[in-house]
Amino acid sequence: MDATLQDETGAIMADARTVAHIVPGVAAQDGAGVRLKRSLGGPELQLFDPFLLLDEFRSDDASDYIAGFPDHPHRGFETVTYMLAGRMGHKDNQGNSGLLKPGGAQWMTAGRGIVHSEMPEQEDGLMWGFQLWVNLPAAQKMRPPRYQDIEPEDIPELDLEDGVRVRLVAGTLRGQEGAVRDIAVSPIYWDVHLDADKGLAETLPAGHNAFIYVYDGAVAVGDRTVGTGEMALLTHGAKLNVQASDGAAARFLVIAGQPIGEQVARYGPFVMNTREEIMQAFQDFQAGRF
Repeated sequence: MDATLQDETGAIMADARTVAHIVPGVAAQDGAGVRLKRSLGGPELQLFDPFLLLDEFRSDDASDYIAGFPDHPHRGFETVTYMLAGRMGHKDNQGNSGLLKPGGAQWMTAGRGIVHSEMPEQEDGLMWGFQLWVNLPAAQKMRPPRYQDIEPEDIPELDLEDGVRVRLVAGTLRGQEGAVRDIAVSPIYWDVHLDADKGLAETLPAGHNAFIYVYDGAVAVGDRTVGTGEMALLTHGAKLNVQASDGAAARFLVIAGQPIGEQVARYGPFVMNTREEIMQAFQDFQAGRF
């Protein structure tokens, strides 16, 4: 499924990633009625190993987000929240608390079990961000929970060239390491800003499953255009080439991770490997063992 392209000099670029499938985000609700757009984890695409869910929440109407995500449990995977605008408070039963600010991120490893809440710290204005769920391999599903609260200023920001800017939530780019480290699937999480007619040409680990999610404008990957609110699953390969299209600026996420390749048993807030493990998760939660 890999492609062979030519760059501006006519040289051959082998192993260039292309678009395998485009998944449009669909309207959904979660938490206590938060309105959002779901690409991964919805009816069209349940799983893209190692990723389990991708939501975008974006509204300047407080009624769409004010109820937030009250206390709820997780086991067996990681949740990643990345904010563009607004303020979201976090508390959990491990004694952790934090405030997600514009440009900040939170990488929470639920492991063997955690109960947490994510509640808006504002009553009006724009709330805009993303939540990603990342699976854990069987050997790490029952590890102790871990919470990483990343301040906006701690996320490296690279100006690769005039009109191409990348914020490194996770992963390595041109020798710079992202803010989040020591994650099982060696993830990449880049927030890319392209000015009009600019492009990103970088290398990804060839075996990682990867996708882009466009949240502003439109981009071209090979001969396919990906528009706002669309997730594009990419073929395998070492090269990623993304171009702003339609003569306008574009903003998108690049997310990639090493596939786990294990059976997935999933029910609500629990992601394990077998049905029996899911039942055990319910029993442990109800018994107060999280």
